[in-house]
Formats: sequence, C-alpha cells, structure tokens
Amino acid sequence: MKFIGMAEVTKIKKILVPLDGSKNSIKGLEVAIYLARQCGAVITGLCVIPFYIPLTGPKFLGPYRKHVKKQAADFMNAAKTLAAKQGIVFHGKIVQGDVIVNDINNFAASGKFDLLVIASRGLGQVSGWFLGSVTNELVHKSKMPVLVVK
Repeated sequence: MKFIGMAEVTKIKKILVPLDGSKNSIKGLEVAIYLARQCGAVITGLCVIPFYIPLTGPKFLGPYRKHVKKQAADFMNAAKTLAAKQGIVFHGKIVQGDVIVNDINNFAASGKFDLLVIASRGLGQVSGWFLGSVTNELVHKSKMPVLVVK
C-alpha cells in the first residue's frame, strides 16, 4: 500500500472528481476543494452519462437523454459555484461513456491528473457492503492515487 507524504501533497496540482449528482459526490467535491486550497490545485469534475439508456418504462416516454444531460449540466454548474465560493478553479466535463470505470480512468490518464477524489458511493441502484461498485473498481484499477470520501 502506498501512502502520500506531505512533500507529495504539495505536488498535487490537478484533482479529478467524478460527480454523479448525488449528495455523496458533493461530499467528495467538498474534500477536493479543501485539498485544492491547501495545494493551490485546480479541480476537474467529471460526469459520465451512459450511452445505453433503458428503452422501457417511464424513461422511454419522452426525451430522457436530453433530461439526463440537462441534469448533469445543472449539477456541474452548482459544483463550479461551490468551488468558486472557495476561490478554486473548477472545470466541468460531461462525457458519454460505455463502462463508467474505464471512462473515468481513460479521462484521468489523458488529463494527467495527480489525484482522484471520489465518494464512497453515488447514485448506483445496488448497494454494496462497503463501497459503491464504481468506487470499488476505481480503487483497484486506477493508476493514480485515489482518495475515497465517506
């Protein structure tokens, strides 16, 4: 297990925070904002919208994809406002993806982030015993340090 020492903390300049609109993801963002203030870092919030949306039930009736994109944009704007109130630069990015964990890891690698901060669980429908499924996979597959916020 690798721990981040104080000298390494000061090297954190780019923080990635996966956001899904849940209250828990806001907790992750708040911790990222705190860290960004300590290190002078910039935060990028990432929201992954699934390519595949159910074609049955009430989600099929009406422009569900457009609704999901608007919700994500509204949430990113709220996150940007929260960061700005603390003097932190926040870049919001909304992408469509296939496998959320892979999409987050690929985005993280392409942006050369120093730290990934994620809530222990988000909006997932199935509850695990300890961590949400996306968080659990990121902890095991990420090539960068991951801070899990409970």
